[in-house]
Amino acid sequence: MSASSWYSSVAKTTARITGRPVVFVGAVLLIVAWLVTGPMFGYSDTWQLVINTATTILTFLMVFLIQNTQNRDTEALHLKLDELIRATHGAHNALLDLEEMEESQLDEFRQRYEALAKQARLNIELGSSDTDAPDV
Repeated sequence: MSASSWYSSVAKTTARITGRPVVFVGAVLLIVAWLVTGPMFGYSDTWQLVINTATTILTFLMVFLIQNTQNRDTEALHLKLDELIRATHGAHNALLDLEEMEESQLDEFRQRYEALAKQARLNIELGSSDTDAPDV
């Protein structure tokens, strides 16, 4: 198993596990237990350092796992949308892989679709339908 597939497997499993309500409840109980032990340790610097260090480390690691999950989900969503565009008769194939375009190119597409939306709203006000087929 390569390092990349190992990491992906660990990230998927960890994301699945940590996203469950029972894990959240466990985290809350851990915080409550930490708070309850405060008087026993006299609210010392070490007592505070324990929770600060633990939460910092967990947050640091979770950022990478969340980013991995988001990247994977976003890529899958883009591929699904690309397939829908590709398979739809009359759809503009130039919209495939849109996320890779430069900002100026995206702005051109956005302006074009904003104009279409504006025209559709005007058509509704005039009593027409706002449904339309793409330019063929």
